[in-house]
Amino acid sequence: MRLLLAEDEKELSNAIVAILKHSHYSVDPVYNGQDALDYGLTENYDGIILDIMMPKKDGLEVLSHLRKHGVTAPVLLLTAKTDVEDRIKGLDTGADDYLTKPFATGELLARIRAMTRRKDEFTPNVLECGSVYLNRENFELYGNGASFRLGNKEFQMMEMLMNSINRLVSTEQFMERIWGYDSETEINVVWVYISYLRKKLASLNADVAIRVVRGAGYRLEECICTGDCSENS
Repeated sequence: MRLLLAEDEKELSNAIVAILKHSHYSVDPVYNGQDALDYGLTENYDGIILDIMMPKKDGLEVLSHLRKHGVTAPVLLLTAKTDVEDRIKGLDTGADDYLTKPFATGELLARIRAMTRRKDEFTPNVLECGSVYLNRENFELYGNGASFRLGNKEFQMMEMLMNSINRLVSTEQFMERIWGYDSETEINVVWVYISYLRKKLASLNADVAIRVVRGAGYRLEECICTGDCSENS
């Protein structure tokens, strides 16, 4: 999942980015409200984390503009304020949740998981397709008595595929969600990571396969064959 983080305290921002990347999120950090608004309007995020007190524009002003322009990404507000009135104002402006500083790492991650699950419909922490399971909390892909702990990019790609079973996920969607529009990464990196995932599915003796739709993208589907089917195109 791809997140926008707007936090003007560089030290705190760096710490949050490290936590999120360790938890297999892609993160775009910005340090003032104007940049937060510009990124929020031009990019496609699964979630936005906004500090309320920021230079140029405060978090509530950014949030108000985003909602007026039709941005529906879930928003978590970070605030040093504890007054009930401030919390009410944030929620009424369109925030999905708020977190008071200082906060525990576990609570931050739990609130991000909760708000991104609410974006469209409830998504369980363990995704399932055929004999294969993906645990979104510990990033483990497992089935048939074996398991792998996936790397950051592998996990995000597998999560996208398992949230779209039997539906095409284009190469461009992978690039946008995981690497970002402004990434200088070559587009063939998607195929490299798909190959890694196919090998892991083969090692699990999975009854699901990542199918290639040439020139279009990839689709996760259950196999009707016996034995290893994860390398079929």
